[in-house]
Amino acid sequence: MQPTRGTPTQPSHPTASPLILRRVVAASFIGNFVEWFDYAVYGYLATVIARVFFPETSPTTGLLATFAVFAISFVIRPIGGLVWGHFGDRIGRRTALSLSILIMSGATFCIALIPGYAQVGLLAPVLLLLVRLVQGFSASGEYAGASAFLAEYAPDNRRGLYTSVVPASTAAGLLFGSLLAALLTGVMSHAQLDSWGWRLPFLLAAPLGLIGRYIRLRLEDTPKFHELELREQSNAPLRILFTKHRRAIAIAFGVTCLNAVGFYLLLSYMPTYLSTELGVGETASFVASAITLTCYIGFIFGMGALSDRFGRKRVLIAASIGFAVLTIPLFAALGTVGIVGIVLIQIALSGLLTMNDGTLPVFLAEIFPTRVRYSGFAFSFNTANALFGGTAPFVATLLIHLSGSKLAPAAYLVVAALVAMVSMFLARETCNRPLADD
Repeated sequence: MQPTRGTPTQPSHPTASPLILRRVVAASFIGNFVEWFDYAVYGYLATVIARVFFPETSPTTGLLATFAVFAISFVIRPIGGLVWGHFGDRIGRRTALSLSILIMSGATFCIALIPGYAQVGLLAPVLLLLVRLVQGFSASGEYAGASAFLAEYAPDNRRGLYTSVVPASTAAGLLFGSLLAALLTGVMSHAQLDSWGWRLPFLLAAPLGLIGRYIRLRLEDTPKFHELELREQSNAPLRILFTKHRRAIAIAFGVTCLNAVGFYLLLSYMPTYLSTELGVGETASFVASAITLTCYIGFIFGMGALSDRFGRKRVLIAASIGFAVLTIPLFAALGTVGIVGIVLIQIALSGLLTMNDGTLPVFLAEIFPTRVRYSGFAFSFNTANALFGGTAPFVATLLIHLSGSKLAPAAYLVVAALVAMVSMFLARETCNRPLADD
């Protein structure tokens, strides 16, 4: 690949000081870390949660019910994306992010307090679902808001690198969750996990959320948003979004499908897949995922920088092609190799995923103008994740059950890659250009 060519552009806003940029990075990191730490713990302890909340079903049915609750919490995400996006485009990115992390961490903390089926019967899964819906609503503004926040502060020629902090923080949350789950399953008996051990990780959300809110409240809003305020921005960003930027919404939705399916299949569902479908021990599955996530975090910054050099479109198309060609062979090999081979295959898959994930935040931030950046990003990203991300563990489990093939999740991922590839062929390059305002 050759570097993206074009006339060098002047910075679209004065460069922020290194201290301010470090604070922006920290503020963007912490919220996504808390959000995906919760989703990691829920996914990695899915078999335990199934026993606690759905004990009177078969293991497969209980696991499906657990993943169904996981998926249903995503249904509200497009609505939440519109609410937080509108709020962020009208009132400010910082204000929206500061409020969303407070609600999200509070809801996560409440999961630890829900009684199990043995105590309150059917009320237990109902309460779990309600809290997950609150989580889904509050978390729907996090990824988009943090990405927009970073993109609007970062230098024009390093936006890919800076916005890659957002997917890195999601992986860090998953990594911490996987390590904690591995520790709990390694030192506790099934009885201890079922009675109280599974609650411990969710209790951590409260202090982490308060720290994140404190950091965010110490920041000013982005220079781009302040410029828009001075020019009296529209009171109806959503109307502008859906009347003038429908093409951008469709492209953003399509390319996010690969992120949605790939992220939740490879980084959240994989330990369950390894233990339930391939017979790998739970602790070994968690350790393998922890190693994979560590590599993912290392790869992600390189992919963000790569997109600054070669362009968003080339890197995203390359990711789609890689998944379309390699996913099924790599999944097939999982059942024929030992734990070392499994780790190497997971690392290879995560490397492909970082090509998409490390580039996607900056692409989605650049494809929408400042006036509707938060709204457009949040709606398209959360809609794709609601339909294909949150449902990925459930769909994978169901496809295996219906088809009898352990390769069904791989085929599902290939379809998502093809959708993303077609979407990117329809997109324009956005690299090395100042962020548009209107």
